[in-house]
Amino acid sequence: MSHTCPCGQPQPLSQCCGQYHAGLPAPSAETLMRSRYSAYALGLIDYLVSTTLPAQQSGLDRASIESWSRSSTWLGLEVQSSELIEGAPPHAYVTFTAHWRDAQGEQSHRERSAFVRPAERWYFIDPTVKLGAGRNDPCPCLSGQKFKKCCASYL
Repeated sequence: MSHTCPCGQPQPLSQCCGQYHAGLPAPSAETLMRSRYSAYALGLIDYLVSTTLPAQQSGLDRASIESWSRSSTWLGLEVQSSELIEGAPPHAYVTFTAHWRDAQGEQSHRERSAFVRPAERWYFIDPTVKLGAGRNDPCPCLSGQKFKKCCASYL
């Protein structure tokens, strides 16, 4: 029996976000964002960490992420927009609303998330984790550019 993917697409999980959870690179920032929502719904904390910009991964509060993921019932995802910003490397914004139920009742959160693809994989740029790079330092995404010319404006 195949279940519909938690991200809201009509495909079964195995043909949608499940393939990205298994290691296939997401082809777009929107696909990565959808797969991250599904990872929250499925409790796939390692995936959430590994799809965050590598320079930010050690700054994530893994216990809080896991607690929120496991203590919530995930009710759905709505994607309002996805905007690709061409460049080297490409960046993107995805605007979405996530819905869940927790001990306080039904909740929703609307967000405009930033993403970068410095090589073959897209990464979420977490605005809550400081990158510790100065404007003229090399960008932590490893693009080879200065931080101010690359990811700084996406935080």
